[in-house]
Amino acid sequence: MSNTATLTLKGKSGNEFTFYVYELETTFKKVGGIYVFTKRTQNSDGTWSHTVLYIGKTEDFSTRFNNHHKESCYKNKGANRLCVRQVDTESERDRIEKDMIQFYNPSCNDQLTT
Repeated sequence: MSNTATLTLKGKSGNEFTFYVYELETTFKKVGGIYVFTKRTQNSDGTWSHTVLYIGKTEDFSTRFNNHHKESCYKNKGANRLCVRQVDTESERDRIEKDMIQFYNPSCNDQLTT
């Protein structure tokens, strides 16, 4: 995993979260966590930027992306990377997902009302 890129994303709380960045077609082990579909583009200076398109959580990365309910949205917006972070407990996944959605307001997520 040493060659895997990482991406630091933020939450509304100001907390920062490090994610591993993968191609969309990557297969995963049965592990729970937070995931983010992004569109990665190269800047004029050679660095890379990520546009956050969708933030979600799962108990099982190995099956979550089969027929994802927002697949048409994030693919139509040019998603080309899947960023994942292992988070072991459901309560922590809920907290991080909500925190990040409130910060990024991704175009493929439904609006949070609370």
